[in-house]
Amino acid sequence: MIPKSDLHNHFVLGGSREYIQLQTSIEIPFIKEVLSSMQDMHKWNDTNIGTRFNTKEMRKLLIDATFVQAKIDGITILEIGEDVWGLGEFFNNDIDELINAFIDANQRIAPEIELRLQIGLSRHCPVNYLLKCLEHFWGHDIFYSIDLYGDEHAQPIENFIPIYKKAKYEGLRLKAHIGEWGTANDVKKGIELLELNEVQHGIAAVNSEEIIHFLIKNNIRLNITPTSNVKLGRVQNLKSHPIRKLYKSGVDVTINSDDILIFDSDVSKEYLRLYEAETLTAEELDNIRINGLCKVN
Repeated sequence: MIPKSDLHNHFVLGGSREYIQLQTSIEIPFIKEVLSSMQDMHKWNDTNIGTRFNTKEMRKLLIDATFVQAKIDGITILEIGEDVWGLGEFFNNDIDELINAFIDANQRIAPEIELRLQIGLSRHCPVNYLLKCLEHFWGHDIFYSIDLYGDEHAQPIENFIPIYKKAKYEGLRLKAHIGEWGTANDVKKGIELLELNEVQHGIAAVNSEEIIHFLIKNNIRLNITPTSNVKLGRVQNLKSHPIRKLYKSGVDVTINSDDILIFDSDVSKEYLRLYEAETLTAEELDNIRINGLCKVN
């Protein structure tokens, strides 16, 4: 299996459905149709995931399932992490137990994979609540990055500036989901306000030559998830996916899975689908693959 990175994977939905079924007898079908909103995705989640994994043991099983999936897929760099609220919900606010759950699964299942442990933030949570949760996370060198996700319009992105200032001081790589549902200007605004290093999605930037140039000038990486974008109706089809123009313009892009259980979108399938759709050539896709494995400043 050719080495690849997965830098945009939400581990709760990023694991092997076969492993989960083998361990729990729970069958999780992936979405075949195109959805019309995030609400549709949440309905799928309520039906197929619900509260069945809302214990410490089941949370750890999902972590295991993600490493199983990544190993099968040939992933050698995997960036995943827990939502800050999950520390209290599943790990009794014991940060060492949370960290060890990821490290143990990594070493036990796929020691060849480089784990980049991420701190996850939901836009739906009040900032003061997030700051309180984050007190447990600060000061632990094991954490590589911080990411903000959820409804882009849940609250103004400037609300999160205090969190990102602290995260920068802590030496974390700064990421956020922007430009999946928002605009090209939203991408630029989020990068400037939060001083981001990377953007998860960011595909709306394709609509502005000015912002494409801004991304290139500032060495901003876009961690893109093509099938997810199509299945959520953000892109008409893979052949016309913005990754083509962004890559050819010189933007730093990577190809990732997002939510494998929902979209049937492991990284190998993403590369193959983009090739079969003639979105990018084999050589271009291999350049993106190698780029995802490279260290970034």
